[in-house]
Amino acid sequence: MAESWKVSGTYFEMCNCAVACPCFFTSAPTEGHCTVVVAWHVDTGNFGKVSLNGLNVALMAHSPGHMLQTKWKVALYLDERANTEQQAALGGIFSGQAGGHLAALGPLIGEVLGVKPAAIQYVAEDKKRSLRIAKIAEAEIEAIEGQGGALVTIENHPFTPVPGQRAVVSASKRVSFSDYGISLDISGKNGAYSAFAYQS
Repeated sequence: MAESWKVSGTYFEMCNCAVACPCFFTSAPTEGHCTVVVAWHVDTGNFGKVSLNGLNVALMAHSPGHMLQTKWKVALYLDERANTEQQAALGGIFSGQAGGHLAALGPLIGEVLGVKPAAIQYVAEDKKRSLRIAKIAEAEIEAIEGQGGALVTIENHPFTPVPGQRAVVSASKRVSFSDYGISLDISGKNGAYSAFAYQS
């Protein structure tokens, strides 16, 4: 019997599409391709008896065209603070190999560029989210202001790494990424954040 697991916390993402990313609605990306960086912070979680509390994970995915019609190149980054068992658990969950919602992304992936430990800093503060992966990525997004200063949100959108959650529509203050021959250096583009919960 496969090991049972459960993780929950917060997530955010940013990509090169205009706000809000049409990929959320299964439309074509605004620039004809989409490079997205996704970050998760596990508030509470376990893989069997292995605790995953407080650990971070990040994913880069590059789709050369429509995200549902072309194969992605992906890279996964696992919190270097995690021990061997924790890294194996994080890798299984956030690659989709351990099942759960992220397993549905498997058929979309054409090439895994790499899976490696990294120093990942994840900060959630008020309406801002920021990520730093040492020597690889730096990013910050902030919620856009809606009517009366309220948050702009979307929910029940058909294409998302966090189903069942209301996403806060955001814009990037800056996003830089460079690894595996893929580079991104943008600002004022799409971002989103929400809670997440996955389980086997």
